[in-house]
Amino acid sequence: MAQKETKVLTTHVPLPLAEKVDQMAARLERSRGWIMKQALSAWIDQEEERYRLTCEALADVDAGLVIDHKAVLAWADSLSTDDPLPVPR
Repeated sequence: MAQKETKVLTTHVPLPLAEKVDQMAARLERSRGWIMKQALSAWIDQEEERYRLTCEALADVDAGLVIDHKAVLAWADSLSTDDPLPVPR
């Protein structure tokens, strides 16, 4: 099995965070490096999804697919009443 190329990344983290990483590694019986790779991968996935959703939202704005601000405020204000308005579209 061919080994993947890797690159060492170094950072300083606060001691409480480092201790949590070590605790998690011990609990899961994994290495500190494995924990860090999992955390970094999850964060990158989250940020990529956030970027994708932002681009999608901006494309909607460019296409004029927006809801009037006043309609949203009226709907939000109605949520605490006995007769809430339907979701604006």
